[in-house]
Amino acid sequence: MTMSSGIIEVDLLSRDVNSETHPEAVRFREVLESVAEEYQCRLTHFEVREGTVSFSFDSDGLVTDILKILQAAPDGPAPGE
Repeated sequence: MTMSSGIIEVDLLSRDVNSETHPEAVRFREVLESVAEEYQCRLTHFEVREGTVSFSFDSDGLVTDILKILQAAPDGPAPGE
């Protein structure tokens, strides 16, 4: 997981998912858009390349919450990485 310029990148999908129109990518985008609606913000970036999903929102609070969740995950990076 990395974050640069407000974009979160997560190796989330299988490597053969290489398009935003792939069914797995579409389902994940729908989840992100639902979360954005709950936070009253917008999904501003969504890209999929070889299973890596890049996304961003126009809410710093939501991005911060997502980063906290990802960093707490068992296979997530150590804090400060």
